Amino acid sequence: MTKSTYQDFVHRHFAFLFISACLLSAVALSHLFGSIMVQRVVTEAMIRIVIVVGIYIFTGNSGIISFGSVTFMAIAAYATGWQTCCEILKPITMSGLPPILRDHSYPVYVSAATSVGLAALVAFITGLILMRLGGLAASISTLAILFILNVGYSNWETVTMGTASMVGLPTYITPWIALAAALVAILFAWLFQNSARGVLLRASRADEVAAAACGVSLYWSRLIAFTLSGAVMGLAGVLSAHFLGTVSINSYFLKLTFLALAMLVVGGMKSLSGAVVGVVVVSTIVDVFRRLEAGVSLGEATVSLPAGTQELVLAGVMIIILMFRKDGLMGGKEFRLPRDSAMTAGHSLNKEED
Repeated sequence: MTKSTYQDFVHRHFAFLFISACLLSAVALSHLFGSIMVQRVVTEAMIRIVIVVGIYIFTGNSGIISFGSVTFMAIAAYATGWQTCCEILKPITMSGLPPILRDHSYPVYVSAATSVGLAALVAFITGLILMRLGGLAASISTLAILFILNVGYSNWETVTMGTASMVGLPTYITPWIALAAALVAILFAWLFQNSARGVLLRASRADEVAAAACGVSLYWSRLIAFTLSGAVMGLAGVLSAHFLGTVSINSYFLKLTFLALAMLVVGGMKSLSGAVVGVVVVSTIVDVFRRLEAGVSLGEATVSLPAGTQELVLAGVMIIILMFRKDGLMGGKEFRLPRDSAMTAGHSLNKEED
């Protein structure tokens, strides 16, 4: 690889490289200097990045807000739970499982792969129908899928334990594993948005009628994005299940849906950089005010904020951002190498070549 080729590569993929370096630095610093609590917060942030990036792959590129992406997260979480949960408990608490799942347990990485594959398959099958819709109709239909799964799993007691929590899952998610998953999700999102299908899909986001008139296949472009989004959300479901060690259907419903969408809106849903920035900003707000609600010791006194303060603050932040930056903090743009730095680097390379 020549120097000019290397320079061009860095410029074209600077956003991905910069985000990856920042996330790697955050995990490394938490590992070297952070407490167990800090490492746990960082791990949660990495899992949230996978969730928001998963939603961004479809919503950010198509312009169609998906309210049902958490559906595929729940499917994968339960699938990995069925495969790795304690063999002693499953015949008692989940007697409706088929014998291949009820009487056996499987390695965690095998269960992770099959669970992500199942989530992607369900996303593909549902997408075959839903992606024929557009605009508000498509958004509402994804919300309907979320409600269907929630009602079904809440009442399928012999398989999902209903609204009770499935416990006994191995907890093997460390900050480094969560980081690796976040980087994989970001890589897939970056490759897709720069692929031919991704460019065509973003063209339909800008003007659906004009894109269709130019021969852009909206259906297949959206279906591919929806399936890839389902796979990444499945990965997030596996991470959350094996980070907490429990799975509950109530954890994968409207609260998580709107929190993830809030992160995407705050950062800017039109760019991958915005998706990551939104997670960092909102996670910081949520964590700070969650601690303040729990109480902070000031000398001999303990001061705490009323319950629900974090939701009010987050809502206020969203209103302020949408008032002054309707496209989010990143304004729909990716991180870019400063022009001066780029010119200096190019000049230095040319000078060395001479």
